Amino acid sequence: MSSPAPPAPQGAASRAAFLFIFVTILLDFLAFGIIAPALPKLIILFESNNVSRAASITGYFGFGWAAMQFLFSPVLGALSDRYGRRPIILISCMGLGLDYIFMALAPSLGWLFVGRLISGITTSNISTAFAYVTDVTAPEKRAKQFGLLSAAFGLGFIIGPGVGGALATYNLRFPFWVAAGLSLANTLYGFFILPESLPPERRSKKGMHIANPLASLTLLRSHPALTGLSVVMTLYYLAHQVLPSVFVLYTIYRYQWSEGMIGFSLAMVGLGIMIVSGALVGPVVKKIGERNSVLLGLMFGVVSFMGFGLAYKGWMVFAAIPFVALWGIAAPSVQSMMSRHVDHSSQGKLQGAINSVRSLTGMIGPLLFTQVFAVATAARMRHPVPGAPYALAAMLLATSLAVAYFVTQGSEGPATGAVGPTAPPTMVDGAETS
Repeated sequence: MSSPAPPAPQGAASRAAFLFIFVTILLDFLAFGIIAPALPKLIILFESNNVSRAASITGYFGFGWAAMQFLFSPVLGALSDRYGRRPIILISCMGLGLDYIFMALAPSLGWLFVGRLISGITTSNISTAFAYVTDVTAPEKRAKQFGLLSAAFGLGFIIGPGVGGALATYNLRFPFWVAAGLSLANTLYGFFILPESLPPERRSKKGMHIANPLASLTLLRSHPALTGLSVVMTLYYLAHQVLPSVFVLYTIYRYQWSEGMIGFSLAMVGLGIMIVSGALVGPVVKKIGERNSVLLGLMFGVVSFMGFGLAYKGWMVFAAIPFVALWGIAAPSVQSMMSRHVDHSSQGKLQGAINSVRSLTGMIGPLLFTQVFAVATAARMRHPVPGAPYALAAMLLATSLAVAYFVTQGSEGPATGAVGPTAPPTMVDGAETS
């Protein structure tokens, strides 16, 4: 990956470079969505169709993927500061494509797990992609560009699960091959098209010690209200992990859904989240204010997870999906309130701290919810309770709602429409990325 890079893009070239980054993120999450219906089913197949045992193993897959993200996101970001964005993005895209081939050929559960770890490393290039956009975009236009990148997350996950479910109907390995083809095609396109955005004179001279994933968390203790809001956000992200961790396993166990039906339902979740984050968040916050948006969104979250847990018929899951989407009103409002407690020079550190919280809950959540599901559906259980993980998630959100009620008292202030779309949470088994 050492072709000479064109100069940093300007004008129309900048727009073309942004388009490549948009397509990179879109294809990353399209590939995630494509394998989402197939990966848990493949684990079940390796475990001789023992869904309870497969649930336990899926938790370790999710933990491993999130741990790699947590460790390597700051590493790849620091490497891109030191050596440029282009080589990091291209090597990551190529590595992801080769890893999907590796997973498609995996002869055992152990090899499949190794592939999942590698994919956690190679998909840690999202922070580098956002840094690239910062390099080529004027400050006054960055919010708009970041909003478009957020749309790419949702769009990729709307299309991917439906495609993946259809492909998996024919062969469980086929979605991995298609995901590999998308990633490698993106690599080839970028190799000839993508210019370097960070000239040598602007590159960092610092060592890799700056890539500490825990360092930014200290910021969250700098103000009592910020600490309280970080608890709200932590419980929010932890509860969300129930979706990528057990949704596929739950629908297979309780409703005997096919790969196609699972893919369709995941696409509906992605569509709902994209509509809410892209079209409703701003108007709702402007109308009722940030505090009320947080409380209302969290209430929708409690209702949605209770609905999932109590749904004894498959159609009831679809009835709960709109409430899952409306839950998304809460997160951007919490982030906006958190941003008021740090100065302008620390906004980047705050976003880094929030990402660290997200990564940590991405490590804990899959283990927590899959183990609860495994115990609740074990053969020794006289009366299995497959909805137990969703009941736990609802309790976490109810706690988050109570904390939010108290820590936001007196902070209503004027309603603002400044909260834009954020990257919707993705329901990729074993991982959440926003």
